[in-house]
Parts: sequence; C-alpha cells; structure tokens
Amino acid sequence: MVRTLLKEVKEYKFVSIITPLFMILEVLMEMLIPFLMASIIDDGVNAGNIQHIYKVGGIMIVAAVVGLFAGMAGGKFGAKASAGFAKNLREAMFNHIQTFSFSNIDKYSTAGLVTRLTTDVTNIQNAYQMVLRMFTRAPASLICAMIMAFRINARLSNIYLIAVLLLGTILVLIMSHVTRYFQQAFPKYDELNASVQENVSAVRVVKAYVREEQETNKFKKASENIYRIFVKAECNLVYNAPLMQLTVYSCILLISWIGAKMIVATTLTTGELMSLLAYCMNILMSLMMMSMVFVMVSMSTASIRRISEVLNETSDLKNPENPLLEVEDGSIEFSHVYFSYKKDSEEPVLKDINLKIRSGETIGIIGGTGSAKTSLVNLVSRLYDVTEGEILVGGHNVKDYDMEALRNQVSVVLQNNVLFSGSILDNLRWGDKEATEEECRNACVLACADEFIQRFPDGYQTHIEQGGSNVSGGQKQRLCIARALLKKPKILILDDSTSAVDTATDAKIRRAFREEIPDTTKLIIAQRISSVQDADRIIVMEEGKINGFGTHEELVANNEIYREVYESQTQGGGDFDEKAGE
Repeated sequence: MVRTLLKEVKEYKFVSIITPLFMILEVLMEMLIPFLMASIIDDGVNAGNIQHIYKVGGIMIVAAVVGLFAGMAGGKFGAKASAGFAKNLREAMFNHIQTFSFSNIDKYSTAGLVTRLTTDVTNIQNAYQMVLRMFTRAPASLICAMIMAFRINARLSNIYLIAVLLLGTILVLIMSHVTRYFQQAFPKYDELNASVQENVSAVRVVKAYVREEQETNKFKKASENIYRIFVKAECNLVYNAPLMQLTVYSCILLISWIGAKMIVATTLTTGELMSLLAYCMNILMSLMMMSMVFVMVSMSTASIRRISEVLNETSDLKNPENPLLEVEDGSIEFSHVYFSYKKDSEEPVLKDINLKIRSGETIGIIGGTGSAKTSLVNLVSRLYDVTEGEILVGGHNVKDYDMEALRNQVSVVLQNNVLFSGSILDNLRWGDKEATEEECRNACVLACADEFIQRFPDGYQTHIEQGGSNVSGGQKQRLCIARALLKKPKILILDDSTSAVDTATDAKIRRAFREEIPDTTKLIIAQRISSVQDADRIIVMEEGKINGFGTHEELVANNEIYREVYESQTQGGGDFDEKAGE
C-alpha cells in the first residue's frame, strides 16, 4: 500500500530527501550546545577563564544559528514535499477514477470518493510531513542524546535507557488499541458526507416535505458516530502524556539525586550534571515527538488503505492492442448477449438478446420498470461489457474499438440529466469543444431548446447553476439532447430523455431527428407509446428479454403486452407499468 502511494512523490523526491538531512543537522547542533555549555561551566566559569567562555560561547552562537537555519529549511521543504505529495495523490486518484467503467464506479459511493480525495489525503499529508521532520528528528535526537549522555557518564545514562524501553513498550500497547478505532472512524466520514451531499442536493424536496427535522437528526446521528469513535481513541491516548511527564520528572529527580552524590564524591562535575539534565529533556521530548508521529501514522493507516484501494482498482474495460479508430456506420447487432452487473449473480439482467438494427433506423424501446431497457443500451457504447455473447457496431465487436473512438460516435442522453456550472454554451460544448455558436444554436433548434434559450435575457451566455438547478426538468433534457447532437454521432441513444417534455415538443424533436439526421441510428427509450409509435421498429422488453420486436402496427396486432399498454394510454392515460383496466 505504502509503495503505491510513494509513487506519487514524483517531482518532490528531492525536497523529501533534503528535509530529513536538514532535520538531522538541526539535531546535531542542538546536541552540541549542552556539551559546550558543560565546557563553559567546568573550564570557564569554575576555572575563571574568560577567554574560554568567549571562545566556546561564540561556537555556541554559530551552532544555534546553523540549527535555526536548518530547522527553518527543514520546515519549508517539509511543507513543500507534503503539500506536493498530497496534490499528486489527489490528481492521481481523480485521473484514475476517470478511467473507471460503470461497474468500477458502482463499488464506491460518491461520498466515499469525496472523503478519500479530501479527508484521507489531508491525513496522509500531515503524516508524511511528520515522518519527514519529526520521525527523522526524534530518533536522531534520541540516539545523539544517548551517545552524548553515555560519553559523559554511562552509569547515570542507564536511567535513560530504562525509561526509553519502558515508554516504548507502553507506547506500542497504546498505539495498537488506538489504530483499531481510527480504522473504524473513516468509513463513518463517508456516511457523514453522504448525509450532507444528499441533503444539500435535494434541499428543495426536503423543504417541500418539511423533512428538515428528520434530516437534521440523520446528520446528528452520523456526526455522533464519529464523535464516539474519536472519544474512545482519545481515552486510550490520554494515558500517553501523563506517563511521559511522570517518566521525565522521575528521570530528572533520579539524575539530580545520584548526580549530586557523584559531584560530592568528585566523580562528576557540575557542568556534566547540567548537560545530562539537558540531554534527559532531549531524550524524553524525542519520545514525546515519536508518540505524536505514531498517533498521526495510526490515523493515516486507514486513509492509506482506502486511497490504495482506489489507486489499485483496475478498470474492467480495456482497449485492445490494435484498436479500431473508425466506426463505419450506425448498424448494431446483439448476438446471444447475456449480462450481469455482478459476475457472481445467479440471475442475469439481460438474457439471450438477439437483434439486428440497420444504420439510420429509429428504434423505440419500451418496457416496464426493471425490464433492463437501460442495461441494453449501456452495452452499445461499452459502458459495461457483456457477460456472454457479443455486440457489433458498424460490423465490428465493440471490444475491438478504441473506447474513446467508439463513445465519440455513440451519444447517450442518460435518464439522470446532468448540467455543469457555467454558461449554456459551455455546457453545449461538452459535445464538441470546438463547436461554433452557430453550430450550438442549430443543435438546440433540433432539440427544441432554442425557443426557450432565446427568452433568457443573456441567451446562450445564460449561467447554469451547478446541476442545472435554475432550469426546469424539460429544459434540462432538451439541453442535454442538444449537447449529444453536437457530437454528430452515428448512434444516438435517448434513455427516457423526453419524459419531462410535453407531447407536442416531443413530437417536434422526433420530427427534427427524422428530417435532419436521417443517417444517424436512433434508440429511444420511453414510457409513452406516442414517443415511439412512429419509430421504424419497436423493442418490447420484459424481465431482461425481448418480448416483441416490430413496427407499431405489428406489435398492436401481435404483442399482448404492447397492445394492453397502447389501449391503456389511448383510453385515458396510464403508463407502461399500469396494466389495462387497472
């Protein structure tokens, strides 16, 4: 896992290497100062040698300045390395997510991916900075202080050694308990973010149904779950600081008591005792810093696992070695196609689908909710791969095409229409980034969107709010259709994309398609018979199978399901999910 993440250090390797070097230099200067201070006391103050005091004092000043410079440089480069590492991690995750197939995306919640890109990356950034600085500085300070202390007096230094071993054991025990709680905490962040995202995106529905109190309670529950886990973790960590303080002052008392006796016995000087006390503080402060690093690393362990999971996720869809880059025409053929969203599913979603569609045909697709209409059309642009069988587009298996080339020739207007913040033109140019304003207007005329755009004060420069919240459902659908048309595709798929449009406008759109893009194959999923009855042929779906395939007249005469729905809708309303007479 760690190796996967460290690949993203990239251009920040140099600053990641020199940061620990500066921290070690700072430690060396710090370790030198108590030693020099002992010399000033023993050989300068006690001996009355003012020249020695000046000389050693000057060296101390130089050591302090070098240590200050090293500490500042280490802080600066450490911040640059950790922030750059976090930037690369976010970019790597975001770019990798763009390669996911729909089946890969289905494994993660939107809130979970947002948490990984924000909270988890921030945890790793903080841990990385602490590892580069504190985790280098603390062990180096501990080792140097121990060496200097043993050099001065090995007998007294054994006190440090015992303290280090005792505290190290306690620290390991505390961290083993704390890590478990942190691993539980971050999935709870996903739940919290999901609650916020759902509430904000559906705020109009929340207010319309006066559900503010229920949503507030749901958020409160998610927040309290995180609170409880972190309280449990902190209840374990709370022992850390008191134990450290107890050990520090116990060491100081023991060294002072034993050291005083040794001074009286002339086996230790006053300066050496002061140095030992300084080194005592250095050793135990190093342990404190190491405990902080372990806490941060424990918190980030769960984040490392979650981010590695995303980075190591491989797309189910891959381009062939020598992909086809051109789609000859819009012909489509399904040959014994079976499809399941999960490989271990007992019941496939699509079962033995066989059909041939000629290039330029308009094909209506109709069926009840859950009959796998959307699943059928998603396979055409290879948003998913078939479980069995094959799909041919333009006479070639969809797996033989470069996926980008295939999808550029298959425009899909999905059920959930999405617009992005920006002008209407910005949104339309998702279909063709080089499209002129005139081309955008022509596409909007075909989609019957131009008529309402012209009524806006700013016309095609009208700003669209995030998610298209400032336009109606029907307007959003028509803009999405226009965006798809700008791709000039060989195959156009409308997945119930005129459900929010009145029947008159729906008829205009279908007539425009028939007259203006006759060579484009059009697949139209709909619930209204009126939306598909003038199609060249109509597919009737039922429970993942093709129940009927023919013209409107043929299906009315020969297909019981189609005839019942047609009669239901022409005799006073109803949709495909309502049986005639009910």
